Amino acid sequence: MSRPRSRGLTVRKRPLIVLSTVAAATLLLAGCSGSSAPSSSGTPDPSASSTCALDAQPGVTSDAVVVEGEGADTKVTVPSDAAFAGVERTVVSAGDGDDVLVNDLVSVQYQIVDATTNEVLDSSARGEGGVLPVLLDTNQSSLFVAALECEPVGSRVVLSLPGSALGEGANNVVVYAQAVEQLPEIATGTPVDPTPGMPTVTLDEDGKPSIKIPEGDAPTETKVAVLTQGDGPTVGAGDLVVVQYLGVKWSDGEEFDSSWSRDAAPAQFQTTGVVAGFQKALEGQKVGSQVIVVMPPSDGYGASEGHELQKESLVFVVDILATTPVQQ
Repeated sequence: MSRPRSRGLTVRKRPLIVLSTVAAATLLLAGCSGSSAPSSSGTPDPSASSTCALDAQPGVTSDAVVVEGEGADTKVTVPSDAAFAGVERTVVSAGDGDDVLVNDLVSVQYQIVDATTNEVLDSSARGEGGVLPVLLDTNQSSLFVAALECEPVGSRVVLSLPGSALGEGANNVVVYAQAVEQLPEIATGTPVDPTPGMPTVTLDEDGKPSIKIPEGDAPTETKVAVLTQGDGPTVGAGDLVVVQYLGVKWSDGEEFDSSWSRDAAPAQFQTTGVVAGFQKALEGQKVGSQVIVVMPPSDGYGASEGHELQKESLVFVVDILATTPVQQ
C-alpha cells in the first residue's frame, strides 16, 4: 500500500539512511512487503507498528556467526564458507524488555560487517556511550527493522543478509545489533517562559500540541523560540533527526501536516532535506527540546510554483527526539 505524502514537510531530496555504506538495505523490506516506493517525506506507516514487517527466522548462516564479548568489546566473525542462502536472524541472547516494534525509537549498539572481509563497515562506536538512536522506519532503517523487530529490548541479535537482498553488486553483510533502551517520543526538557509575540502552544495529556495564532500580521523573517529546553546532543548541520511535529497556517490556524495525526509516529529526515525555516528551527537545538518556528513564504514554499502553501506563512511546533550525524 502506498504511504501518504506529507504535505507540509515535503523534503527537497530523499533523506539518507544513516548507514550510507549499506544504503541499498532500504530495499529489503519494500521488496518483502510489496509496498510501492515511499514518498519523499520519509513518512512512516503507523499501521505497521503492531505487526512484524519481516520476522526473519534463524538459519545456517546466522547461527554460524561467532559473537564474542559484549558492548564496545564485541567481536563479530563470519565463517568464510557461510552460505547466505537468504535473510536469517539468530538471537544470541534474549533481553527482558518490551518487544521492539516498527516505528519505535530506540538506542542501538551495533556493528555492520562485510561478510567477505570481516571488515566493520559501520558501528555505533561513534555515538555517545557507544550507542546511536534509531527510528525503526521501514522507509529508511529497514536494516534495523529486520534485525530488531518483535524481539525484547536488550536482545543481542545477528542478522545475515545476502548481497542479492541489498541490491545488484552488493556484498553479503552481517548485522550485529542490540536495542539498548526505548527512547522518549515527546520532548522531555525543562519548560521555558513563552516568547512574547509568538503563537501560544498548549499540550494535551499525551503531549500532543495545539497552536493559537496571535492577532496581527505574520513576521517577515523566520523566528524560532524554545518552549522546552532539552539537555541532549546538539543537532548539527545535515544531521539525521527524529521529531514529532505539528504545522499550521498563520492565516487561519488550519493544520496542514502533523506526525501527531499519524498515530504520533515520529518522522525522520535530514535537516538539509526540508524547507529552510524548518532547518533553521532544528540546527543548534538540543535533543529533548520543543521549539516553535514561524516562517514567511520565502523560508517555506514560496519558491514552489503552484504549491498549495506557496503564499502561506507557516508555524511549526517540533519535539526534537534524536539526532545522528550522517555517515559520509
